[in-house]
Amino acid sequence: PRVPQPDRKPMALLPNPPSSRPTVLVVDDSLEALNGLCNLLKADCNALFGMNGLEALALATSESPDLIVLDVAMPGMDGYEVLRRLKKEPTTRHIPVIFLTAPGPGVSEARALELGAIDFVTKPYDPTILRARMHNQLAYKRSLDEAVALSMGDALTGVPNRRNFDEHLKQEWQRGLRTQRPLSMILMDIDHFKRFNDALGHPAGDACLQRVASALNGSLRRYTDFLARYGGEEFACILSETDPEGARDVARRMAAAVDSAAIPHPDSPVSSHVTLSMGLTTLVPDPRLLPVDLTLEADRRLYEAKRLGRNRIQSEPAPPEPGA
Repeated sequence: PRVPQPDRKPMALLPNPPSSRPTVLVVDDSLEALNGLCNLLKADCNALFGMNGLEALALATSESPDLIVLDVAMPGMDGYEVLRRLKKEPTTRHIPVIFLTAPGPGVSEARALELGAIDFVTKPYDPTILRARMHNQLAYKRSLDEAVALSMGDALTGVPNRRNFDEHLKQEWQRGLRTQRPLSMILMDIDHFKRFNDALGHPAGDACLQRVASALNGSLRRYTDFLARYGGEEFACILSETDPEGARDVARRMAAAVDSAAIPHPDSPVSSHVTLSMGLTTLVPDPRLLPVDLTLEADRRLYEAKRLGRNRIQSEPAPPEPGA
């Protein structure tokens, strides 16, 4: 079964500009400190608040704030441990952290900076200076996010590119090693795309790729379902915590979405409109294997789907070649 997760908003085609109101997570066990920072932020930021380390980690993971303002001395888990854990996780390590704390035993600016904090401010603070420091970091984070989005997205279709795919697969493989939940992949190829380009021209081919990407992306339902342009006319989808039957349901939905788009293909021997061949596979990540093993097996099944006539979903291993 596919593990239920929040509904997915379709991935934006080309990176959207960052929100004009960034999100700042403030973590402090003092209500007075939280109220003061709320007044400082409310004019131009969305503020989230946590009062201990566990709340900080949960909010950082679920909300992906643009900046974290973190106290050192908190009950249970101190700010240094929170920062150490944030920097350990791929999904939170990029979030800049400013320490805002009162001087005292065990409070060390050097330690905070060594762990990866980008600034260290002591209480009591000058609101004007703190606000300027936060806005400088938010501006830097915004420019960095824009650069990363452009480098990780496919310029033509707007979905993630091959580089993004490789990084995402590594992350999901590592997560699967920890959870021992199945990881599925679908590799897809537009059938007879060269003949499409030969018949209609490359500008029409580019438009076709954009429409296929939009149809595929719109058919995904969970926010963790990850679609990328794998290369040329190939697309790939990584489905975390999804068994073979769940992955096959996604593949059927994707194929139906492309069928519904009804993109004319005047020179296809399999259909009057654009169709897909799909190779589907599932593995439970194993330390004896590598992430590329999942891709290789999906690719073998995609090859088998083409060999059997295209316009189909191949989820079974390819039979041995005659005489093998």
